[in-house]
This record gives sequence, structure tokens and C-alpha cells, in this order.
Amino acid sequence: MQNLDNLESQSIYIFREARYAFKNLAMLWSMGKDSNVLLWLAKKAFCGHIPFPIVHIDTTYEFPEMLEFRSWAKQYYGFELIIKINHEAIARGVSYKTHDPVTVTHELKTVALKQALEEYKWDGLITGIRRDEDGVRAKERYFSPRNQSMEWEYKNQPPEFWNLFLATLPNNGHVRIQPLLDWTELDIWLYIKRENIPIPPLYFSKNGKRFRSLGCWPITHPVNSQASTIDEIIEELYHTKTSERAGRAQDHAEPNAMQKLRAKGFL
Repeated sequence: MQNLDNLESQSIYIFREARYAFKNLAMLWSMGKDSNVLLWLAKKAFCGHIPFPIVHIDTTYEFPEMLEFRSWAKQYYGFELIIKINHEAIARGVSYKTHDPVTVTHELKTVALKQALEEYKWDGLITGIRRDEDGVRAKERYFSPRNQSMEWEYKNQPPEFWNLFLATLPNNGHVRIQPLLDWTELDIWLYIKRENIPIPPLYFSKNGKRFRSLGCWPITHPVNSQASTIDEIIEELYHTKTSERAGRAQDHAEPNAMQKLRAKGFL
């Protein structure tokens, strides 16, 4: 519990620093477990009110359960929701039937986000990534700059000593703020249990399978699991040797796929 308190305190501090540093802030929300912890922390950081819009990049390949949860959560939390779809790519025929997962992910997520940035001119974007989730995400910073093209120079990240963060905008770019960077998958579930945070039902076992990470339904696959409660998920995580994103096809479509996607601005 002391560890969770420390993580919560650090995340809230990062939220408040971001709110002070950036004039036009937004938060990305995938509706997954990490994003819902992020929502919860945002409410705590700002006394029950989320003072910036919540942005969902909708690929049009969301699980039906996720869309139901999106509608429910908007009512429950009362936040301003912005939904962005790359209609231009869809009109060109970009789909999982005609293109590889990396191309579709780039077009329907990264390019859609770039379109949203051009429309709303956000200078800061809060995201729910964690270092332990993927090797390339371990290179991230709490305040991570992106250039005008949303590209991430992962070989040239700013130092962050003594909780001093880079709040200077790159030319016509923006900064990604990562309050959950130090959290682990296990920390997320322990905190969900402690705080009783609402999450989509897909994380719980059904017919011997459940999802550990959620994305587009054609390329997101469940893992074998009997864990049907939060306590059972926590117990499973103490023993499993399966990686969290083992069911995410775009990660394995080609060598260094995630690093290539993130370098171009992927969430």
C-alpha cells in the first residue's frame, strides 16, 4: 500500500505540473485499464473535476463492449469527450482486410491523432503508457517532446533530475506527459482493486480466455486464463511468464514494429 501511495502521489504531482505548464492540454483515453486509472487520478488531482478534454482515437475497430463502456464512462465521470476518426484513410480503403497491422495502426491511430492536433492545437497530451509494458516505452520521459510531425527522437531524450521536467515546447510541436510511467501492470491492478475503479469486462475470463491488453478487435487476441475476478488476475500476474502485449498483433508484425510506430508518433 505504501508503494501505491507513492505512485499515486507522483502521478498527481505530474498531472498538476502539466496543468500549470501547458495552456491547451488534453488527455488520451483508450478505455483500457491504464487509461481508466489515469481518469481516476485526474479526478483526484483536480478535486473531482477533469479540467481538460478526454480524447479517444477511434479506429472503428473497437470491441462492442468498449463502445458501451465509453458511453457509460462519459456519463459516470462527466468529462468532455472528443472522438477522432481518420475518415480520409477509411475512404481510401485502409482496413485490416487490405493492409498489414502496422500500416493500419499508423493510419487509423497515429495519423488520426495528428489530425486532431492540427484541429485543436494541443500543446500537451497526457497519455497512460508505462515503462514495463514494452521495451521502447522504457526510453520515455515523464515530459517527452514531439516535433511538428509528431516524431519522437528516442535517442535524444531530455534529462529529468530532481523532478525538473521539460516544459518548453519544440517548434510547432507538443509534449507528451506520462503520469503512469513508473507503474507496473501489477501496480495498476492493485490500484484498481484498492480504489474500486470501473473497467471493461473484457479483462475477465470467459470460456477460459481473457484479454490482458486491448486494441482493435481484428488484431487483439485473448490469452488462456481462468482469472474472472480482480483478485484472481493479481494472483495470476505473480506467476505468469506471458508478456502483457502477447496478444497485440501489431507489436509482432515486423522487427522493432513498436519502436517504428512510436517514433512516428504512435500513442
